[in-house]
Amino acid sequence: MSEKKSQWSSKLGFILASAGAAIGLGAIWKLPYVTGQSGGGAFFLIFVLFTLLIGLPMLLSEYILGRGTQSEAVTAYKKIAPTKTGWAWVGRMGVLGCFLLLSFYSVVGGWIFIYSGLGVTGAVIDPSVDPSELFAKIVGTPWITLLGLGLFTLVNVLVISLGVQNGIEKANKWMMPLLFIMFIVLVVRALTLDGAMEGVKFFLWPDFSNITGKAILEALGQSFFGLAVGFSCLVTYSSYLKKDVSLPNSAGSVVLLTVLVSFLAGLAIFPVVFAFDLEPASGPGLLFTVLPTAFSQMPLGEIFLAMFLLLFLFATLTSSFSLYEIIVAAFMEKGRMSRSALTMLLGVVVFIAAIPAALSSSTLADVSIFGKTIFDATDFLVSNLMLPLGNLLIAIFIAYVVDKEFVKKELLIGSQMGQGFYSAYRLLMLIVVPFVIIVVFVNMLLQY
Repeated sequence: MSEKKSQWSSKLGFILASAGAAIGLGAIWKLPYVTGQSGGGAFFLIFVLFTLLIGLPMLLSEYILGRGTQSEAVTAYKKIAPTKTGWAWVGRMGVLGCFLLLSFYSVVGGWIFIYSGLGVTGAVIDPSVDPSELFAKIVGTPWITLLGLGLFTLVNVLVISLGVQNGIEKANKWMMPLLFIMFIVLVVRALTLDGAMEGVKFFLWPDFSNITGKAILEALGQSFFGLAVGFSCLVTYSSYLKKDVSLPNSAGSVVLLTVLVSFLAGLAIFPVVFAFDLEPASGPGLLFTVLPTAFSQMPLGEIFLAMFLLLFLFATLTSSFSLYEIIVAAFMEKGRMSRSALTMLLGVVVFIAAIPAALSSSTLADVSIFGKTIFDATDFLVSNLMLPLGNLLIAIFIAYVVDKEFVKKELLIGSQMGQGFYSAYRLLMLIVVPFVIIVVFVNMLLQY
């Protein structure tokens, strides 16, 4: 059976897989430190608004394209616009974007893998260990980062090789609920610390004096990154979806879960940051330096930290599964290699491509691209350039190229939503979504 005929075994399986694609580094790792660097509550509010008004319609758009064509990303565009072959490059750009994203995403996944191993031994919250120094040592030691990268890549290869139901769906069904449980435990503990309310105020009270054009771009990029839209990953995921599943309900559930996890991430991190007088704008290392401090104050902290790090690893993996799947599905369409062989080959290529980013804090620390390290430059290219561009092209495609009746049918089939919902969605996709993306994108280009 060809991979495009595979299906999720249930609606819940699809929602958890889609949520798993969205809930990963974007919500748990990136949002807290970007929020810290961009002024706190005002940034989070803008992020939520973008997620609801821009991210949700884009999520629905990818669902419509995938479920409607029952095809992976590249083929989906070809089927809808067979005489306009240029649009297939939107799918190809998505495949390239996922590959580039994996080239630095896997590096962070490797850091988490190493931290998970150290967490089991209790070494992360050893009283004699300074969390900041430990993080610097891990990211600054070549063999450690490459070991973590290799382990993270290997797990992805093993799961993706098993297929949609037996690999991706089964992994998400037990990883995601456990993640929520541990998040709630951490939030409760964080909110009971002395001085925690200052962190809550920083995270939730909107102060727009610190908001800049760059921060608004970051918020838009974060909403795309957090929902995994723009690279057509969810075109591929939804191509495995049955026709009787409501797309609005599924998309709404994914958005709700993503915003909830982002909210919990902020409540877990910022109260601790302020309770221990740490720096909220400390950058990508924020999570790795704050968590050990939080858990060291908890009874049985070693056990809770080890569990949380493992579950954080699970969340990171569920997102990377979607990145691997869009690439594997695109090449499987050609029918030249089996899923397992193709996945193993891709794992090797991703590992090699990720080496420069992995070494950007050590051996290649002096290498600069437009004033950024290789890791930061790749992150910027993907999150701030390719994701907005990908979303803009998808928005134009579904609003101005795809047949309106096709869109309406796929949007409403299996759903209780009516004409009013479709009209609101179409208005957003025709005018609001492209306009906002263009304005923010142009503003960004003028700043650099």
